Amino acid sequence: MVKSLDVIKGPIAEELIHFEKHFRDSMKSHVALLDTILHYVVKRKGKQIRPMFVFLCAKLFGKTNESTYVAASMVELLHTATLIHDDVVDDANERRGIFSINALWKNKIAVLVGDYLFSQGLLVALKNKDFQTLELLSEAVKSVIEGELLQSQKARRLDITESSYYEIIRQKTASLIASACCVGAASTTEDPEVINKMRDFGEKIGISFQIRDDLFDFGTDDVGKPLGIDIKEKKMTLPLIYALNNASTSEKRKMLRIVKKDHDKKDKVKEVIDFVNQSGGIEYAKEAMLRYREEAFEILHTFPESPARTALEQLVIFVTERKK
Repeated sequence: MVKSLDVIKGPIAEELIHFEKHFRDSMKSHVALLDTILHYVVKRKGKQIRPMFVFLCAKLFGKTNESTYVAASMVELLHTATLIHDDVVDDANERRGIFSINALWKNKIAVLVGDYLFSQGLLVALKNKDFQTLELLSEAVKSVIEGELLQSQKARRLDITESSYYEIIRQKTASLIASACCVGAASTTEDPEVINKMRDFGEKIGISFQIRDDLFDFGTDDVGKPLGIDIKEKKMTLPLIYALNNASTSEKRKMLRIVKKDHDKKDKVKEVIDFVNQSGGIEYAKEAMLRYREEAFEILHTFPESPARTALEQLVIFVTERKK
């Protein structure tokens, strides 16, 4: 059974209250326009899944401290910056039904706001002399950018394989969740073996999380993004890759032609969605998602049982079984 986020937050409820102020303070600016936009960013914040991973992973090994708050703020600043830049790259006017920064203030301002959040994220760590956090999260940002560029390169030729898909989502999504878990752990333990295990734990969660997100493209639920948007943007996700790999040559050619040339036609996109649903691609992707989730649990269960460990288990279930 999927627990609500409020229940999962139980062991870190106090930390999350203090985090709100820490995060808001880290975003402040003396430029009126920037301050207005940042206020809008804070108002439309998401579920804050990544800071939750930071605090729960920290609490798994000790008592949360200033380094934990710095790590959580840095993770959320960098994540927010990547989302703003993503909206510009994708020319997206909405995110979860709310106007994007570029829709309201145009691309130039949005890019600059994203840059500002990146720089603030780095400064938060430097001011506290948390060089390990700075290094780990800078590596994650580098991976996110490389993953985005690799995906763009593959979208041009539509030659993505299953291994390429995993490499893209490992860099684009899993790297930041992996770093959130390991910097959280690093704030309360110095054991390098433990920190590396938490990085592996987070990477497996991140891969499961992205496969779940990709599955939304082929469903009927209202998830805050249009159905078939990945197809329209020529993104090759696991359900589609599986379907193409198991199709006849003519059928494969036909579907690739739609993705390449007719991806902006609603009836053609629906044809691809139906093709994937009938091919077993959805079931295949779900099995992969659950396999990575189980591997994450195997790592987590090497640590003693505690309220933080239980909450982490529930959070992993939440992100892989969420409806939006």
